[in-house]
Amino acid sequence: MSLNKTLKEVTERIITRSAETRSAYLDRMRAAKSQGPARAHLSCSGQAHAYAATGADQGTLATGSAGHLGIVTAYNDMLSAHQPFETYPTLIRDAVRAAGGTAQVAGGVPAMCDGVTQGEAGMELSLFSRDTIAMATGVALSHNVFDAAVFLGVCDKIVPGLVIGAQTFGHLPAVFLPAGPMTSGLANDEKAKIRQKFAAGEISREELLAAEMAAYHGPGTCTFYGTANTNQMLMEFMGLHLPGASFVNPGTPLREALTIEGAKRALSLSALGDSYTPVCDVLDEKAYANGIVGLMATGGSTNLLIHLIAMARAGGVILDWQDFADLSDVVPLLARVYPNGLADVNHFHAAGGLGYMIGELLNAGFLHPDTKTVAGTGLEHYTKEPFLTDEDLTFRPGTTKSLNEGVLRPAAEPFQKTGGLKRLTGSLGTAVIKVSAVAEEHHVIEAPARVFHDQDEAKAAFKAGEFTGDVILVVRFQGPKANGMPELHSLTPMLGILQGKGHKVALVTDGRMSGASGKVPAAIHVVPEALDGGPIARIRDGDMLRLDATSGTLDVLSPGALEREPATADLSTYQHGTGRELFSLFRRAVTSADTGASVFGD
Repeated sequence: MSLNKTLKEVTERIITRSAETRSAYLDRMRAAKSQGPARAHLSCSGQAHAYAATGADQGTLATGSAGHLGIVTAYNDMLSAHQPFETYPTLIRDAVRAAGGTAQVAGGVPAMCDGVTQGEAGMELSLFSRDTIAMATGVALSHNVFDAAVFLGVCDKIVPGLVIGAQTFGHLPAVFLPAGPMTSGLANDEKAKIRQKFAAGEISREELLAAEMAAYHGPGTCTFYGTANTNQMLMEFMGLHLPGASFVNPGTPLREALTIEGAKRALSLSALGDSYTPVCDVLDEKAYANGIVGLMATGGSTNLLIHLIAMARAGGVILDWQDFADLSDVVPLLARVYPNGLADVNHFHAAGGLGYMIGELLNAGFLHPDTKTVAGTGLEHYTKEPFLTDEDLTFRPGTTKSLNEGVLRPAAEPFQKTGGLKRLTGSLGTAVIKVSAVAEEHHVIEAPARVFHDQDEAKAAFKAGEFTGDVILVVRFQGPKANGMPELHSLTPMLGILQGKGHKVALVTDGRMSGASGKVPAAIHVVPEALDGGPIARIRDGDMLRLDATSGTLDVLSPGALEREPATADLSTYQHGTGRELFSLFRRAVTSADTGASVFGD
């Protein structure tokens, strides 16, 4: 199948736009590669420090020339998705030692749980944690003693931060090792209903807690298709996971075998062998275009509209929201996974998963087939699935037929002919919206505005019974410069209740929503943000707004609204407490959402 015309045009546009920055980046990576790991050139004292705690590997490191693998880990047991990583370093060291090499934990990176911080002050640090993770990755690899690296991370900001850091050391091969999703618990749609009942005062907090504990019940990634699982999808579409690795449950023999094979594969791709595949060659313009296609075809998290831009810029590739919009217009939606359906990621994986989807998209011309990956050249590798026979890991052709068309459909018969995300432009600025989970009757909302400068103010108004008709909530001063751009997912239950009463409801914000949000139309990531004096800062209660996800517009209809002076807000409460003061420099330096909301500059 020939390459889709729009995919070809968008990729060529990205290549042209990125020519100067990409060339400069690759020049830096070639220079770093030519210098090689510096451990042989370390002073005797330096080498002694580096190898002092390596036990049986000390002699090999001091006198040998075998490959040395760095492990960068986001392990903690606050995140269920990361708890399985506790045992990975020993597993990796043993596997690499058996292959004749050595491995060390190069360093750890922070990893926070957005589920814990949702609606709390800590959420204001969440987006900034991505760049902190990238910086910590740089510190971990700065010893310059490694021939390749593996990265242990799964969740929302962790994988993007690790990818940014890995590309900074892009002359090294990199393999990402996931932990897999927890087994299915309380169904996600049932959990959402219980949250709405609690928000409406119909059930007790004890009943709510019991439901939440039944949903989030063990090690592994949360099973809905939010940002964490979107990250896992991207690592396969972009060639940094082993094929089929994303959604194998923790604590299973197959999961362990994939971890062992991933470690050995990383070392085999180093410059010491004949299959040198640095991450700078894997993550090129085509790989990022494939990642965008995967995002659209799966109805993935809106957070990746920020993260992919930041990730790409770390490798000299310049993306913009129009690239996402153009691909969304032509890429079919092939998956229905909660909140874009009732199934969870375990059901998706059982139906054929990423291997089936990649095969369908390749055959339909929606993916570049010739990208480099950690599995070899060609995305065709990712149509295979891993399995164990006599405890040996092998890869066999995956299914070419969906095993559950209520969850996963062929490209010729998609759930919808366009992708799950859309760009909005108009007199209120530029924003994005996730439409894959929004019923068609809610794609166009025209209603008066209610304006809030804090999500808690909006919740208080709801509890006071102030929302009695159609309304578009405007929650502003939530952008990266104002307070770190927190997710506003805790507004979802009350918005769902209002929508369920038959009201036309939407959200407009310069903040973010969780990757698990979607049934209520939400124009998010609005730029310019309110703190920059953008049009969103000029809206007042009662102004008529129109969100049109069909035509891709976001406008204020009230005459003279944009001629007002922009509102200001008291942001003093965002400056201190729960670590906020440590990130004041980030708030001052961060770029806009459409350029990645990064502290690393344009």
